[in-house]
Amino acid sequence: MKTSARPAALATALLCATALLAFETGGPAYTKRVETKLLAEPKPLAEAAGKLAFGRKVKVEQVQGAWLRISDGPTAGWVFAGNLSATAPNEGKGLDGLPVAASETTATAAARPLTPAAVEYAGRRNLSDARADLDWLLEQCQTIAPEDVEAFLQEKKKGEFQ
Repeated sequence: MKTSARPAALATALLCATALLAFETGGPAYTKRVETKLLAEPKPLAEAAGKLAFGRKVKVEQVQGAWLRISDGPTAGWVFAGNLSATAPNEGKGLDGLPVAASETTATAAARPLTPAAVEYAGRRNLSDARADLDWLLEQCQTIAPEDVEAFLQEKKKGEFQ
């Protein structure tokens, strides 16, 4: 890329993909991440209070904006609503449609997020612009401090600060 983009624009683009669902106090919700972190308070950088596995049915104890205080027996904590589903996920597949079990995931699907594979592919295919773009993106990601992301989200009322 030849132009410089604000790091906050990258954070905004990533957060725009998150859709919030309506949850009610006392109702059920289901974890939709391989591992869902429970936080000690309703803040993105809060300390972890526990974690739950994929597809776990939990009880919504409290709703505070886009944050939910949930419990699974003695385990309780805060979760951003975008990390939960109102409906139970399919036992064999995650919400992204890919198999949950590693033994059922193809090598192609598993390799997609690997940066070294992307760099190697760009070099092998003589995609110098693509490699330069990837290098630029990785550099930009390293310049973004978590505190800056939280301040941006709060200022623009994005993500969990809606």
